[in-house]
Amino acid sequence: MVLEVSHHGTAPPSGPAFYFDLASPDAYLAAERVLQLMPVATEWVPVLASALPAAESWDAFRCAEERSIALARIERVAAQRGLQALRWPDPFPFDSTMAMRAATYARQIGRTVAFSLAAFRQAFAGGRSLAVTDNVLIAGSACEMHPTALLKALQTKGVARALDAATAEAVGRGVRDVPAVWTGDRVFHGDADLDRAAKALAA
Repeated sequence: MVLEVSHHGTAPPSGPAFYFDLASPDAYLAAERVLQLMPVATEWVPVLASALPAAESWDAFRCAEERSIALARIERVAAQRGLQALRWPDPFPFDSTMAMRAATYARQIGRTVAFSLAAFRQAFAGGRSLAVTDNVLIAGSACEMHPTALLKALQTKGVARALDAATAEAVGRGVRDVPAVWTGDRVFHGDADLDRAAKALAA
């Protein structure tokens, strides 16, 4: 279940929240099933993974040996779930700052989920880096976000501040890395922990 409302200024979610970064393949795996899995309305909140306490977990994608193991695991899980075969952007990981500002703007106008799913699929099903403006605009067009309005939003200090505020709020709630689900009193980290988060929310 998803909560999709307009947030002018982007207020912190008062209920359960799904925290993600569009550069995270684990967040992509989680995003593809979180809508069906959560038993209550769960708001999607874009945050910058690079500013979270466990940002060093991304080092696995930069070390050649660890990278091959990590990518193989993600590809295996995607195949088991019947997702489209993964195509990795080049370079990977990519700088997600621009894409996350776009996701923040999408949140402000009530289109977080549609934009984020389109962007995730651009990155990990299409193999297109979201550090490239055109790829972000294509994701926006898929959910009727006008390119001119989106480009303008990417340049505004208000959107940048809103993303920083959401990231700081997540850290304050105990979010260490993405993906994560905050249930109101605790945080569940990782795609593999979504089922436990769903059970906690259903209790």
